[in-house]
Amino acid sequence: MPVPRSRFLSCLVAAAAVLAVPAVAWAQQQQQVYPDRPIKLIVPFAPGGATDILGRLLATALGERLGQPMVVENRAGAGTVVGASIVAKAPADGYTLLLGANTTFTLNPAIRSNLPYDPVRSFTQLGLVADMGLLLVAHNDTPGATLKDVIAQTKAAPEKFSYGSYGTGSSVHFGGEVLKSTTGMKMLHVPFNGSAPNLTALMGGQVQFAVDTVVASTPLIKAGKIKPIVALGAQRLALLPNVPTVAESGYPGFDMGSWFAFVGPAGLPAPVTSRLEKALADTMASAEFKKKLVDIGMTPSWSNADGLRTRIERELPAMRAVAARADIRGD
Repeated sequence: MPVPRSRFLSCLVAAAAVLAVPAVAWAQQQQQVYPDRPIKLIVPFAPGGATDILGRLLATALGERLGQPMVVENRAGAGTVVGASIVAKAPADGYTLLLGANTTFTLNPAIRSNLPYDPVRSFTQLGLVADMGLLLVAHNDTPGATLKDVIAQTKAAPEKFSYGSYGTGSSVHFGGEVLKSTTGMKMLHVPFNGSAPNLTALMGGQVQFAVDTVVASTPLIKAGKIKPIVALGAQRLALLPNVPTVAESGYPGFDMGSWFAFVGPAGLPAPVTSRLEKALADTMASAEFKKKLVDIGMTPSWSNADGLRTRIERELPAMRAVAARADIRGD
C-alpha cells in the first residue's frame, strides 16, 4: 500500500532532525574542546627580526588565553610565500596559523603571477595586529639632513646615489619607490637579503641611503652609526619623535608602512574561528600587551576579520599600480 504523501514528508523531516543532532553536537564539542593540543604559529620571516619578536609575543599571549601552548615556527623564504603556502595548505582545524604581513597579502599578489595561494580566499581572516613604521636613513657622510636636501641632491646627480632595501618586492622596496615617484627624487634601488645586510651596507658606504624598519634602524640611529631623514608613515614614530614625516615635509597624505595580520587556513569551523577571534581581540585590548608592542617599535592596530579583508581589498589595487609604475617584479 502506498505511503500517504503527508506521512512520507513527516518521516523525512523526522529523519533530517535525527541526522542534524550529531552535527550540532559535533559543533558544540568543537567549541568546547578546541584547542586540546599545542597550536603552531607560522612566522614567515627569519628568527630574531621584528616580525619574529611580534610572533613570539603574540604566541605567548594567545596561548595563555586559549589554554594551550602556541609554538612559533619560522618558515622564511620567497618574501613570505613559503610560510603562507604552508598555512594555506594546512588542515582547517585551527592548529596551524599564520602571522602574515602586507608582503603576504598585498605586495606578493601585486608582483607575482603564480602565487600558490590567494590572498583572501586561501585563508580564514582573524584580525589585524600591528603596524610598523618605515623610514629613510642615510650614511653619516652623505650631505644633507632633510628630505628636501635628498631630493635636490639626487635630482642634480642621480648617478651618484642609491638606496638599499631588504629585498625586491618587500614593504621597504615599495616604500622607497612610492617615495621616489611622489617626490621626484632619483636613485638606484639595491636589494639585500634582510635588514641586517641592508643596514650594514649603508654603514659601509655601499649605498648612500636605505629604507628600513624603525625596529631595525633605531638602535643604529641612537648609536650614531646612521642618520634618519624622514619617516614614511602618516604619524611620527614613537621611538624617534624628532624625525619628521614625508607628509610634514611637503607631501600631504603620504603614508607607507608595514602591517601584520593573524589568519588560518580557509574553512576553519565557525566555533574555532570564534574562539581565535575572541582570544585575539582580548589580547589586543590588553594595556600590557599594547605596551610591549610600543616598546619594540610597533603600533597596536587591531581590527576584526572584516576590517582585515577590507584593508587587503583596498590596498591591493594601489600596490599593483605602484609595481607597474616602478616595474617591480617578483616572478
